[in-house]
Amino acid sequence: MQITLPSERLTDAALFAMLHAATEKAQAMGQPQCIVIVDPSAVDLAVLRMAGAKVLSLRSARAKAQTAASTGKPSAALPEAVRPAIAAATDGAMTGLAGGLPIWRGGVLLGGIGIGSGTGAQDVEVAEAALAAIGASAAP
Repeated sequence: MQITLPSERLTDAALFAMLHAATEKAQAMGQPQCIVIVDPSAVDLAVLRMAGAKVLSLRSARAKAQTAASTGKPSAALPEAVRPAIAAATDGAMTGLAGGLPIWRGGVLLGGIGIGSGTGAQDVEVAEAALAAIGASAAP
């Protein structure tokens, strides 16, 4: 009987690379952002609120990252019909707002990233830049 499983996790270097790529993309578009990266258990690994980013967007960025990590899908993929109930049931820890992407690499779910403070499209663009920095994608 097997009682342990091998696991992979994001390194500190990967987190710094993702934060760097995300902040560069946000600066290039002129939209300061809140950036939250979580592990597959939705535990914070890296959190950054760029100067000028909306303070409450840190909460939505965290919820987006947690949603993506727990579902393995973009936060916006959360079905519209369940959004209010699941937000209430998780005390706001899950959301259907755009800007949360799972971090898939080599078929392994490494966590989620949530971006907040811009439009949904801007948030997704910044998240995609962060994933590209480590050769990850939003799909397995």
